Amino acid sequence: MTHAPTASTPVIHFPEIGCGTWAWGNQILWDYTPAMDDQLQAVFNYAVGRGMTFFDTGDSYGTGKLKGQSEKLLGRFAREYRGANAEKICLATKLAPYPWRLTQSAMLKAASASAARLGRPIDLVQLHWSTANYFPWQERPLLDGLMDLYERGLVKGVGLSNFGPQRLQWVLPRFQARHIPIASLQVQYSLLATEPVQGSGLKELCDRNHIQLIAYSPLTLGLLTGKYSPAGPFPKGLRGYLCRKILPGMAPLTHALAKIATERDKTPAQVALNWCICNGTMPIPGAKTLAQVQQNAGAMGWRLHSGEVAALDAAAAQLDQVMVQNIFQSR
Repeated sequence: MTHAPTASTPVIHFPEIGCGTWAWGNQILWDYTPAMDDQLQAVFNYAVGRGMTFFDTGDSYGTGKLKGQSEKLLGRFAREYRGANAEKICLATKLAPYPWRLTQSAMLKAASASAARLGRPIDLVQLHWSTANYFPWQERPLLDGLMDLYERGLVKGVGLSNFGPQRLQWVLPRFQARHIPIASLQVQYSLLATEPVQGSGLKELCDRNHIQLIAYSPLTLGLLTGKYSPAGPFPKGLRGYLCRKILPGMAPLTHALAKIATERDKTPAQVALNWCICNGTMPIPGAKTLAQVQQNAGAMGWRLHSGEVAALDAAAAQLDQVMVQNIFQSR
């Protein structure tokens, strides 16, 4: 899908599936080391070549001294890429509303730093999360700063992240008053985290305003890939904790995914990603290896039929334990 522009609006291309790069630089949760960089470049090259040209990052991605590493890698990979679809590459970064970012100029400065790490202009700039849950007064100048970036031609588009329907309704008139479109909104969304999309009116609100809804964590940290069982072994840290907490009660969904995957000659992960697509979102699964990005690509070019979507919905509705929503997700 391509965001519907006016005659003078730069085009942002939204493919069926994008690529999340939270892991690129994260040592704590994803065991990143710089030795992985060649492997990550192969992931980037394969993704672009297959049309998965949207890459989501953030200025907070990367741990410790590696903060900003994801942006640096994406910028380098994009500069060095020489294959098909290069003109459609979209590097989308999220600027965090840190407590010390209080003014419009703070967002301009943050965007400048991200562009320097990318080594190129930002294509899509997004507010990483809403501050409505704790400091709602902080949000207005930050959004104004993002709109300033668009008006000055420093970005192709502006997007939001972790905004619910009520807060989006509050934001929309402010963008409309300056004749600036909201290109995208990303929220945590998967078969293990159907809120805040289903039953909230958020998708319908986005559709009416030509906002591309993006699903982050569509495989729920690997829980929907089928590679973990309730008996283990489990990954370490937070992901291991979630496996122990959620997997034992996932049997109805696991069985539904496996059944459809077998019938379709697909993997459970591909079925879970296609479910996101069928629900009108662009999933942005992460990938650290060529095998993972190849699997993600296998979710493109086909669609579950309505009966399969309904079966997955019914299985998801039976679960007692689901993925907790991001604490910064607003209503």
